[in-house]
Amino acid sequence: MTLTDDRTTPGAVSPTPSGRATGVAARIETALRPLLRGPLPVRLRAWDGSEAGPADATLVEVRSPQALTRLLWHPGELGAAQAYVTGELEVHGDVGATLDLVRETVAARDLPPLTAGRVARMLPDLVRLAKETGALAAPPAPPATQAVVKGRLHSLARDRASISHHYDLSNEFYEFLLDPHMAYSSGYHVDGPDMPLEAAQAAKLDLVCRKVGLREGMRFLDVGCGWGSLSLYAAEHFGAQVTGVTIAAEQKAFIDARIAERGLGDRVRIELRDYREIASGPYDAVASLEMGEHVGEKNYDTYAEVLYRSVKPGGYVLVQQMSRFAGHHPGGGPFIEQFIAPDMTMRPVGDTLNLLQGAGFEVRGVHAMREHYVWTVDAWHRTLEENWDRAVELIGEEAARVWRLYLVGGSQAFRDGRMGVDQLLLRRPGGPAVVADPAS
Repeated sequence: MTLTDDRTTPGAVSPTPSGRATGVAARIETALRPLLRGPLPVRLRAWDGSEAGPADATLVEVRSPQALTRLLWHPGELGAAQAYVTGELEVHGDVGATLDLVRETVAARDLPPLTAGRVARMLPDLVRLAKETGALAAPPAPPATQAVVKGRLHSLARDRASISHHYDLSNEFYEFLLDPHMAYSSGYHVDGPDMPLEAAQAAKLDLVCRKVGLREGMRFLDVGCGWGSLSLYAAEHFGAQVTGVTIAAEQKAFIDARIAERGLGDRVRIELRDYREIASGPYDAVASLEMGEHVGEKNYDTYAEVLYRSVKPGGYVLVQQMSRFAGHHPGGGPFIEQFIAPDMTMRPVGDTLNLLQGAGFEVRGVHAMREHYVWTVDAWHRTLEENWDRAVELIGEEAARVWRLYLVGGSQAFRDGRMGVDQLLLRRPGGPAVVADPAS
C-alpha cells in the first residue's frame, strides 16, 4: 500500500537546498553504522526536518524524540511497532516492502539480535544524541492498543482478558473487515488467489462439515465458535443441532442476534464458557477452528482431552490450527504477543499431532493450507486499505495502524513459510467404522 501522509512535527525545518544530510538524521545515521555494519537501507527523516540515507529509498520518518526513546528501551520489533502505531514513526511508502527490506538487510549483513544493553554499548553516539534531545528518558507509557493482561498464565480470568483484548474490539469493525459469514480464519481458495473471499470462506465451512461427516440431526460442537460462521453454516446447510462455545461476550451477542434473525433458535445454541468448562456431550462430531493456538503449551493436553471426551466413539474431530517452525517465536513475535494475541502458542504441526494422538485420537488426515491464508489475509488487508477512513472511524487511528501492521506481517509470515495453517482430521477410536468425506 502507499501512504501519503506528509505531516511533520511542529517547528520542523527543511533539509538544506543541496540535499546534503544535516542535523538529527545525519547523526542517527552515523550512530547506527556500527550496528548496521553499513549504510542505512532507507531514507531517514528526523523530527527536525533533516534527512539522511539513499535519496531514492523508501522514506521513514522519525517524527518525535519519543520514537527514539521507545527504540532505545525496546530495540527491534516491539519498539518500532510501538512508535509506528502511535504515529511517532511513519513509513512513506509500501509498509510490506519496507518490512521485507529490513529482513533482507538483517540477513545479508548477519546482524545480531538487538538488546537495550547492546545498543548502549555499541552506539554511544546514539545515546549521546538521545541525551541531548530528551529522548534518553524513562520508558513512555505503552500505546493504548497494547495488551495488558495480568494473573496466572492461562487461568480462566486471564484467558478471558486476553481473548477480549482482540475479539471484543468491535463487532461492527469485524463485520466491516470480514466476509458476510464473519469467518475469522483461513478460507479455502479452491479457485486460486482471485476467488472472492465470501466464496472461499463458504468452501472452507463446507469442507469442514463434510470432513466430520455432518448429516441432518447430528449433534455438533463448535469449540471457539467466533462470530458463528461454522455454527450457523452447519445448521443451515447440513441440518445439524449445534452448540457453539466462546469466551468473548461480544461474539455471543452477535451470534445470538443472527440466530434470532434466521429463525435458528431450535438448532443453534451458543454458550459463554471456557473450553475447560464444557460438560455436555458426547457429540456426533466436533470442530475447533484456530482456537487451539490460544490455549497455551501447558494446557494443550487438556484441550486435546476435552475434544476427545466431547465426541462419541467413532466420531470425527476437525482442528484447524496455525503452526510455527521450531526456533521461531512460538507466540508469533513481540508485536503479535503484545498487541494481538497475548499468551498464544504455536508449534510445528508434527508436535501438535503428537499431542492429539496422546489424547487417544487416530489421525486421519493432515491438510496444509498455508497459501490459502496468504490469500485470505490479503483480502482482509485490501478491505482495510480501500476503506481506511471507515476503519479509523470504527476503531481509531492507532488501532487501525495496529491492524495494518498485523495484516501485512501476517501475510508475509504465511508467504515465507514462517507460519503455516493445517486442517487436522481426527477420529476417536471405537464405534461403527464410518468413513467421513476425505475432501481436500
